[in-house]
Order: sequence, then C-alpha cells, then structure tokens
Amino acid sequence: MLIRNPSVSSTSTSQNKSWQDQFSYQEVCLATSNFSEQNKIGKGNFGTVYKAKLRDGSMIAVKRAKKNMFDRNLAAEFRSEIQILSKVEHLNLVKFLGHLEHQDERLILVEYISNGTLREHLDGSRGEPLAFSQRLNIAIDIAHAVAYLHGYTDNPIIHRDIKPSNILLTDQLRAKVSDFGFARLSPYDTEATHISTMVKGTVGYVDPEYLNTNHLTERSDVYSFGVLLVELITGRRPVERNRGRQQRLSTEWALRKCREGDVVVAMDPRMRRTSAAVAAVERMMALAAECAAPERAARPAMRRCAEVLWSVRRDFQHEQQRAGGAGAGTRRRDGSTATYGSSCMEQ
Repeated sequence: MLIRNPSVSSTSTSQNKSWQDQFSYQEVCLATSNFSEQNKIGKGNFGTVYKAKLRDGSMIAVKRAKKNMFDRNLAAEFRSEIQILSKVEHLNLVKFLGHLEHQDERLILVEYISNGTLREHLDGSRGEPLAFSQRLNIAIDIAHAVAYLHGYTDNPIIHRDIKPSNILLTDQLRAKVSDFGFARLSPYDTEATHISTMVKGTVGYVDPEYLNTNHLTERSDVYSFGVLLVELITGRRPVERNRGRQQRLSTEWALRKCREGDVVVAMDPRMRRTSAAVAAVERMMALAAECAAPERAARPAMRRCAEVLWSVRRDFQHEQQRAGGAGAGTRRRDGSTATYGSSCMEQ
C-alpha cells in the first residue's frame, strides 16, 4: 500500500503526477532490480538505501527497513521517520515522497541525491577536495535546515543524528539533511524544557549533557553541529583511533589549537591557507567552540549559528575581492601569508 507525502503539490511537476501509479511494491522491485547490490547506495538507521530508476527514467531513493517485525525499536524508528518527513519541506532537507508497506516489507521513498555524502567528500572518495568556500556554504545550508526544524515547524523537531554521513550533497554541492530515524518532536507544552528519552545518536556527536541526564533539547543538535563544523575545517572524523593520544579526539585537539593561536595547523591540508580563509576559519572554530560547550545553556540557537556563518561568508567574500578577486572557489595557491586574529583566543 502506498501512502504519499501530503505536502507534495500535485501540480509541482509532471513527474509527481506519475508517482501514484509507479510507487507500488512491484514497481519499486523493478526499479531497484529486486534490491540488487549494484543499486545499494548506503545505510540508514533502520535499513539499507537503494537507488531506483522509475519507468519515466527519473531516479528516487528507497530506504528498505530490516525484516524484523519483532524489533519494536526498528518499527518506532520507521514510524518516526515517516511522521517527521511528512511534516517538513525545505530546500536543505531531503524531500519525502511517500512510504510503502507490503507484507513484511517497509519502504520509505525520498528524492535521490547523486553526489554522495559529506563524509565521502571529506574522506576524498568523491571528486576534488572541497574548497573552503564550498565547506562554508555547506555549513550554512545545514544550519538553515536545522534552524528550520527547530523553529519554523509547527512544533520543534530534534534530529538527534546530525553528522556528515547524514548530509547529502547535490551536484552543485548544496547540502541536504537526511535520515530522520532518530528524530523526535518537541512537546506541545510550551513550558516543557526537554524531552526525557533513551539516548540515541552516534559516538562523538552526542551532547554530553543529554548522555548524562537523558534530557533531550534542541541544543543537543547544536552540539552535534559544532562537532560537524570542526570536521568541515579539519577533514577529520570525531575520533581518529590511529593518531597519537593528543590528536585522537579531533574536536578537543582542533579547538585547543585554535585557542593557542595555531588554527592553521588544524585546517585540512587540502585547503588553501589564504589570509581571508584563515580569518574565516578562526571565526568558524570560535562558533564550533560555543556549539560544543559542555553545558547546553552556553550553546547558541541554530538560528544564531546561521546568522554568524552568513556574516563569516560575507566578510570572507569581501576579503577575497579586496585581495584581488582570486575567486572563492578556485584552488590555486596564491602565496599569501596568513594573519591570525583573536576569535578563538576569546573563547
């Protein structure tokens, strides 16, 4: 049985009009070549993700739940993702198309994003290394998406699993937040300060206060976003087990380098180190330090994060133009000398 996303307009595209006919279980099997290994593109919280080619040639992504009807947690994650995705629509969120339940099969249908995950790009397995300007744009896209979830829906949505492997990138390197299996709706009670819930998330990204108290708030996503900002700058994962003890916890190491006035050491070596880029990185790292504060009361709201990053981009572009219009997206080395500010030192 197909249930479509009610927020998708029937007049938005001609493709939408054909989906009702194409989204049967049999059609999905045909479109994925019976869920072949060749069409597997990733794994979500509750199962495997496949690309599917519809009869009209268009592509979608199909999230197939694990076949364990007795797993209550799995069923809850499936229902949660459907509930959340059906409520939201934003440029920087993966678009929900509908879901299917057929015997012991449970499928979620979403738009197909062909350019992989942010984590793959940071690992260097997808195309050219990301330039600083591209990383900054991606950070802004993610901030917009999470700010929308927290503040612009009927009642706030907490994602609980913000990390680069859950960020998909379009061919134009626009970021789209995906995988809402762990997401939770905030309570309708406006006086409620948190949700009491079992801790879920990914090691390295989980809010330490949430971990200690089981109290979930929007600031838990802010903590994860701070860790993600550090990843964008360093290219490293939160835990690098093959590095020395001082560098194993990437967020702590990078923020310490920033406080010591040596932020350039923490920058991904594949990024250009112009004075404009280093100054912008210092401000991004200062924001990351605020987001990753141990106590959630000290963390900014996601809307504030977006405003800060907009300001960083504006000043970065201004400095690029002032320095001679080298081009924010070019990758040549211009030999300019980095000068260090005090953004990190003030944290």
